[in-house]
Amino acid sequence: MQVELITKEDLQAFRLQLVNELKELLRSHQPTTPEWLRSSEVRKKLKISASTLQNYRISGKLTASKVGSIHFYRSMEVERLLDNNR
Repeated sequence: MQVELITKEDLQAFRLQLVNELKELLRSHQPTTPEWLRSSEVRKKLKISASTLQNYRISGKLTASKVGSIHFYRSMEVERLLDNNR
């Protein structure tokens, strides 16, 4: 039976490899928030009324895409508006 010794350098190399793999996994991880939000979700998130949301849409503070009778808003744009108001 052959015995292999693990050196301190071996452990450091393993640690570096593990850290690099974890960084790569974190970089590739996509956020779980949906890309598009409905009007009701936006109103809840921003704590605003339907008329205020309509005013945001009319003034250009938020842009919406309309599918049928439903307005959809980009979640990144809603987050940006939240950050600007903090």
